[in-house]
Amino acid sequence: MSPLASPAYTRAIPNAADVLSFLPTPVLIIDPDGRIAQANIAAESLFNTSQSALRDRGWDALLAADSPFRSLLAEATGGEGNFAAYDLDLNLVGGTRFRADVLIAPIGDHPGWLTVALQTRAVASLVDRQLVHQGAARSAVGVAAMLAHEIKNPLSGIRGAAQLLAHNLDEDGRELTDLVCTEVDRIRNLVDRMESFTDTRRVERAPENIHAVLGHVRRVAEQGFARGVTFRERYDPSLPPVLGNRDALVQVFLNLVKNAAEAVEAGGEIMITTAYRHGLRVAVKGSERRVSVPLEVCVIDNGPGAPADMEEHLFDPFVTSKRSSQGLGLALVAKIIGEHGGIVEYERTQVPPRTIFRVLLPMQDGKS
Repeated sequence: MSPLASPAYTRAIPNAADVLSFLPTPVLIIDPDGRIAQANIAAESLFNTSQSALRDRGWDALLAADSPFRSLLAEATGGEGNFAAYDLDLNLVGGTRFRADVLIAPIGDHPGWLTVALQTRAVASLVDRQLVHQGAARSAVGVAAMLAHEIKNPLSGIRGAAQLLAHNLDEDGRELTDLVCTEVDRIRNLVDRMESFTDTRRVERAPENIHAVLGHVRRVAEQGFARGVTFRERYDPSLPPVLGNRDALVQVFLNLVKNAAEAVEAGGEIMITTAYRHGLRVAVKGSERRVSVPLEVCVIDNGPGAPADMEEHLFDPFVTSKRSSQGLGLALVAKIIGEHGGIVEYERTQVPPRTIFRVLLPMQDGKS
């Protein structure tokens, strides 16, 4: 007898209603009259309303009169086949608004019945940002390779020529050659930093205690660039090890903490938090395997945040609002986290005013 036909296997198949109820994606079942017949737990959570209330109150009590979702649903109710709308604005009665990808499909043997699945853009945008950051990192690799080849090699000759000239010049002339040497050194340092993007070797990863990494970062910061800044920690002590490269992770969080310290200056506050989140599954660079990224580390400061017109480009190379910065720190963060199969994102809250850099990383699962 086939395993699929065996009584034991049949008993093990979950009830369809139970599967629908516990799907992580909000799903609604719509009857032929366009009314809500059933909603799973995720939909109840999304609309902050129980299934019975959704059925009893109907769309008029849920969606604002001008909600684009109404016209999409009307079109789907009177038509055939699948309907989809991406990044749709769902404005609810009471003023709540969110954006979602909406997928509407008929239910096979039940004419007129529809399923409506909603994917909020908070999750979709997270994946979009990961792809954007990976693209920015690849662009930086190309720029860095070009700079290293075309600029760095002649710098030694320029500096050597300036030093030779200095032997035959008066004090004013030597001041100018010293300026040339100083600027050459500054450009060389910039190119050295850019060369860190050209290393495309696979990152060697191992189980690491993320709290030990963050503790080291805090000690370095307090003894140097963040002297005078108040640090606070809110850690989840039960976190499993992160699958990462210790030196690379130290570099990431040093950059993020330095960025925060420069934003708040002396007297400001930086909070570092860790938590376990049921994250997205993303592809690891150089592998077909997809891994979960449930380990969250946030670097939070009470500074003014980035200018609004820069928020979408913070992880691009050379994007900065600071006069003394080359705009490479966050681009390097995006590159390293991408190589770890993780995600980094920027968020600004208004109440209270806070800047948050959130890093999601994979945990050690024995399959690295």
